[in-house]
Amino acid sequence: MIYPKIPLAQSIIQICLTKGIHHIVISPGSRNAPLTIGFVNNPEFHCYSIADERCAAFFALGIAQQVKKPVAVVCTSGSALLNYYPAFAEAFYSQIPLIVISADRPHDKIDIGDGQTIRQENVFVNHSLYNANLTEEASPENDVKINEAINKAVAKKGPVHINAPFEEPLYQKTEQLSVDPLILPFDKTFDTVSADEIIAHTNIWNKSIKKLVLVGVNDPDTVNPEIIEKLANDNSVVVMTETTSNLHHPSFINNIDTIITPFSDEDFKQLNPDILITFGGMVVSKRIKAFLRKYKPRHHWHIDSLRAYDTFGCLTKHFEDNPNSFFSQFLPFTNEIESDYRNSLQRIVKLRKEKHQVYAAKAPFSDFKVFEKIMPSIPKGSSLHLSNSSAIRYVQLFNLDPSVEVFCNRGTSGIDGSTSTAVGSAVAKEKQTILITGDISFLYDSNAIWNEYIPRNFKIILINNGGGGIFRILPGHEENIVFNKFFETSHCLTGEQLAKMYGFKYSTASDEISLENSLGAFYQENNKPQILEIFTPTLTNDKILLQYFNELV
Repeated sequence: MIYPKIPLAQSIIQICLTKGIHHIVISPGSRNAPLTIGFVNNPEFHCYSIADERCAAFFALGIAQQVKKPVAVVCTSGSALLNYYPAFAEAFYSQIPLIVISADRPHDKIDIGDGQTIRQENVFVNHSLYNANLTEEASPENDVKINEAINKAVAKKGPVHINAPFEEPLYQKTEQLSVDPLILPFDKTFDTVSADEIIAHTNIWNKSIKKLVLVGVNDPDTVNPEIIEKLANDNSVVVMTETTSNLHHPSFINNIDTIITPFSDEDFKQLNPDILITFGGMVVSKRIKAFLRKYKPRHHWHIDSLRAYDTFGCLTKHFEDNPNSFFSQFLPFTNEIESDYRNSLQRIVKLRKEKHQVYAAKAPFSDFKVFEKIMPSIPKGSSLHLSNSSAIRYVQLFNLDPSVEVFCNRGTSGIDGSTSTAVGSAVAKEKQTILITGDISFLYDSNAIWNEYIPRNFKIILINNGGGGIFRILPGHEENIVFNKFFETSHCLTGEQLAKMYGFKYSTASDEISLENSLGAFYQENNKPQILEIFTPTLTNDKILLQYFNELV
């Protein structure tokens, strides 16, 4: 076995190995050479070389999202580290364990005019669960910091930073370890709610005739089927889900904006719940958030073992538990109560579905029509990734087969790493992965496909509407040069040359017939990764979508 000669690098690598970190994403550089030597020469590690640090961190995020274990990203000193920040923040808000290991210059080389040096210590302090600022020599104190960082990433489900200063020479190797690092056990975590809390809150539940359960981002199979059935069969309970919730039942409302956008004040008052229960990550729908902020429920309970955000300004209880554990304890103590809450809303749902089908049948070719065609075409059992802005919003309007797993970077809702995350996820998971993305998001993260690890069955559906179409939907849109250039980012670029450069098969569609003809071959051919670029009309997409909501009444 070959090891780096620098003892501190040996300690970091051995502690990572012992604590079960096997995926290492390395951005090439010189100062991190001791770490690269150690990780790459140990077959226990799966190492990936991603040159663009921003892409590398989101790539690692995608792997961690799937393996449910920490993934390490390793970079050289200087500005390289700062490029990890977008993914670092996403990991914090999406509760994904990510370990940043940055090589640094020795302390006496900082702020003296030496090249490629910045103040690296605590650079992620606003979003880091732990900052391990190491000294140059291997020591028990350093070992404790490294252990604590990894333990925090696992227990608290988020990002940590290990900063390691190395002095030259950096490339020396040895066949013998010179360290026997200290290994600390992982922290024990318990998700429990006391019996007194359960009883007190079931008493409130059993007296309430209107309960709304709103579900944000969740991993697939988060909630047991028997719990889903129990909630689905209670007439006093309405369950609203989003595509990213990965939670399905025929009685659940999964097209929130379609249902509530045409509501009058009287409709909202009827929907206003006595109890709101939330679990999962961020919610996409701005309309449901606006509704609950205006018509506040008397009780808002959030279920999460780590955090509770007061999203609607009325949080009354944080149950520090996971949804399965909580509902398994809670639901056996609940009683059925006479209520028309669910049935009255289901009558509205039935009407909206009829109106939706009528409009979808006559809608001209546009972003709306594209999503209407794409969503039912997604192969069963596949993994679907969505970019932010328009893509994540359009998919909420259409049904998707329950066997499809859905992922999106909703922690910070940025467009910066959607493609990189999808690629990392595809590498970690053998099932077919499809990314639906807009043109700006794709172009912004185009270095995501600059790597050698992309599976042959990875597919990108690129919807090109000539700019940031989301800004045309928002209030304040005006057709002028300032809007087109500084808000919408108008352009005439395509993905064709990028596809050619990176070895993707490339095809296009620009109307309903060509789209339907393209989709079949797109899913069936798996000899190389593919991009299907769909061109939609820039100037009419927003009008067609707004007209959709107008005709739901």
